[in-house]
Amino acid sequence: MTALAPLTGRSPAGALAAGDLAAGGWTAFSWFRRRLDLNGLVARATLLVLLLVGAIMLAQIDVSPSAILASRGNAVNFFHRVKTLDFPPLGDLAYQTALTLGIVVTGTLLAGLISLPVAYLAAANTSPGRVWRVVGRFIGVFCRALPDVVLAMVFALICSLGALPGILAIAIHSVGMISRLFADAVEQIDQGPLLAIRAAGGSRAQEFFSGVLPQVFPSWCATVLHRADINLRGSVILGYVAVPGLGLQMRNAFATLDYGRGLAVAVVIFGLCVGMEALSSSLRRRLLSPADGRRPVGSPRRSGPTGRRPRAALVPSASVAARTASIPAAPGSATPVPAVSATSAAAPGSASPAQLAAWLRRPWTAARLRSWIGRGVGVGVLVASVWVCQITWSDLWTSWGRVPRVADSFWPPTAGNYGLPRLLEAMGQTVAVALAAAVITLVGSWVVGSLAARNVAPNGGVRTFCRLLLVAIRGVPELVLAIVLIIVTGLGSQAGVLALGLCHIGLLGKLMADSLEEVPHGPERALTAAGASRAQVYLAATLPQSRRAIIGHICYVLDTNLRAATILGLVGGGGIGYYLLNASQGSNYGLVALIVGMIVAVVMALEGLTMWCRAALR
Repeated sequence: MTALAPLTGRSPAGALAAGDLAAGGWTAFSWFRRRLDLNGLVARATLLVLLLVGAIMLAQIDVSPSAILASRGNAVNFFHRVKTLDFPPLGDLAYQTALTLGIVVTGTLLAGLISLPVAYLAAANTSPGRVWRVVGRFIGVFCRALPDVVLAMVFALICSLGALPGILAIAIHSVGMISRLFADAVEQIDQGPLLAIRAAGGSRAQEFFSGVLPQVFPSWCATVLHRADINLRGSVILGYVAVPGLGLQMRNAFATLDYGRGLAVAVVIFGLCVGMEALSSSLRRRLLSPADGRRPVGSPRRSGPTGRRPRAALVPSASVAARTASIPAAPGSATPVPAVSATSAAAPGSASPAQLAAWLRRPWTAARLRSWIGRGVGVGVLVASVWVCQITWSDLWTSWGRVPRVADSFWPPTAGNYGLPRLLEAMGQTVAVALAAAVITLVGSWVVGSLAARNVAPNGGVRTFCRLLLVAIRGVPELVLAIVLIIVTGLGSQAGVLALGLCHIGLLGKLMADSLEEVPHGPERALTAAGASRAQVYLAATLPQSRRAIIGHICYVLDTNLRAATILGLVGGGGIGYYLLNASQGSNYGLVALIVGMIVAVVMALEGLTMWCRAALR
């Protein structure tokens, strides 16, 4: 009983009173629970079990160096048949490229706009209530769980063929990621402006558009750019449901065994992905962390020599005017601001038009000119993207009449001739592919990502090479790599595991490198000063400090792998995707509904598990 005294704040005698023993026991349990961090231990054990299962699946699928080397003869025959790359005519190639970019940009922008109200409901500090917050979060999770290829298939039945089904599929699927990241950014804003507007009697709309959106607008733009990069790589699969663009061209080429044309289109897609990656990374860096001290785009303007003067400064007080003989000209402005006399300041509204114009004038500096040119280019790209898609706008109004008929064709869900046990086995195979690929991704990204970090790489050359390697890997869509590997290794899970595992090294490796570079450098310098080697500094200081961030990234890759594994089955990568493709091509929409329901259930379950793990390890 004496041991309970420090925990309960009571004397041993007082602890013997009625009810005190139970209270002390509960307090002791809570204390031990905090010290042991049971949630963290369970979360670590869960992730360890998932990776262990992935390693077992990797061995069962026989993804080994010897199995890969056994297929080298197929690889030689394949590249012998290709001979040369057969690019489409320049005009046709330019049009298909512009159409692909137009679909991606338009769909991503539409997703960004839809994400605004969803994130408003999902964020804790803006949501009207707990129920609305749950609704907003559920919309995001549900949209992320729906495969974009299935959405494109449904919209192709509702709307006419063309770019519109692809745009709507990209938009709805992207709402899940953008709204989630945007809601997280809204919850981390400075509450001061929001509370000030609320105290002044502002409406909820005024609170959001004046107190919240200006603070998170740069983050929103960066998230939309990042999603556009992801959507460009994912747009390849939309060609398998007749969405026009480079994906459809590549699908037709490989379907007719025209490998030279198919690989040529794949090279173009790779170049677009690398270019989009470089452009979006540069713009995100400019938006989120400008290196020259200029304000990020969309952040609130401040009064100063290069900004607009506040409206209160239009009629200065007499005390301010008495202390100020003149106002110096703003940098870059040839016209000095006229002096404000005490007489003119004392009489409100007596300032001359020339004085008002001088106070309101904002000089056209080089930074301001670049900013406006960038905005003009952005607007031009958006207009050109919508124009090149040649959207049949009447479908937005006339297609609603087809919704009941299309919905009726998907009901009731049925297992068809395959049977439910066979579909469950295929779904288990998809999960096995995702977990096995995660093991390959983790090992590869651990090596390359560590060497790509500035504070881990032995020299700048190694870091630069690894960074470029990660960019090149991220530029290869997993579907393109899966098609090539299927041709080399044959149909089955082996090609799907290799494609997912290798392609996601670029994603996880970059995230790991950034996390390693962002750790506090004090412990690293202390160990270095004590004579520790580079490996000892990495294992004792750098890696432990970035452990939580890396675990969060691993959870994200597990979630991403499962979604991608369902898609790779469409091209023969094994799993439930094969049955989904057969059902869609045979217009067996009841079977499509059952398979989609299984995919959504498994994806949402894994996402819930990984979200809990990230929260427990935070």
